[in-house]
Amino acid sequence: MSGPFFDGILNIDKPLDMTSMDVIRRIKRLSAQKHVGHGGTLDPQATGVFPVLFGQATRIMEYLVASAKTYRAVVKLGVTTDTYDSAGKVVRTGDASGITRHEIERALAAFRGNIYQVPPMFSALKREGKRLYDLARMGIEVPRQPRKVEVLRIDLTEWSQPDMVLEIECGRGVYIRALAHDLGEALACGAYLKALTRLKTGPFSIREAIPLPQLEDSLKEGSWRELLYPIDYPLLHMKAVAVDSRIEHLILSGRPLPLTLRIPHSEAYQECRAYSSDGRFLGTVRFDPLRDQWLPHKMFASPSVEEEV
Repeated sequence: MSGPFFDGILNIDKPLDMTSMDVIRRIKRLSAQKHVGHGGTLDPQATGVFPVLFGQATRIMEYLVASAKTYRAVVKLGVTTDTYDSAGKVVRTGDASGITRHEIERALAAFRGNIYQVPPMFSALKREGKRLYDLARMGIEVPRQPRKVEVLRIDLTEWSQPDMVLEIECGRGVYIRALAHDLGEALACGAYLKALTRLKTGPFSIREAIPLPQLEDSLKEGSWRELLYPIDYPLLHMKAVAVDSRIEHLILSGRPLPLTLRIPHSEAYQECRAYSSDGRFLGTVRFDPLRDQWLPHKMFASPSVEEEV
């Protein structure tokens, strides 16, 4: 594979029936880029915001994976599937004909805030070195420990028996499929996730997301680089600080910053973006309360185009 190689992020609208890795492999092949990653897996049955990271931008993957995400979920009442979504086999049916909007709203209250969620068997989590979905396909079900997750917001936006539409804003680790399943259990009629669209990941919104066919055209034409967001775009919620050439050298060398460097900090704010005096993004620095000192966390070299043969 030969260059040039670029740093930046694309906001892709992932199509239906493609795995996250299918999308990455296709983009990597068409872009001829060496380092390509993504900001959070989407199931094949899900569509929507799928940030794709190139070059040095792959090093901020952790921030996107950990960022809040917003989804539009269509949930069908009265049917339970083994995968908790439309791809699975029906394992149980129930009577949802009497369910009212008021009952749904009342049930949703239990799914807001910090909740404990049991991951579905059809998931990529591992048990003794084996993926849970591999065990599930062999007909093996194993106990799963509930995991603490955070649902920031869950609103019922549409209700037309037996389907409801939910808008959900949540932290990392939430399985929307499991939430749909558990809501069905709470309503005593069963439910599964009929459709899912990710509306937002961090600052990336579905409104600006590029459909994959459109991106493929841009990749073939060589104009795709105009669509790249800069590396620091997902970090704009952090405070920014400009440093002189001496501090810049320390940051890029990964060395602790002088004790005399006093950047305001608090319990909620212990990381910031660092820029050179001429506005170049250098990376992120974190405050170490034990040392009472700022330390480089993620350092980025100058975003020059790299040619390789």
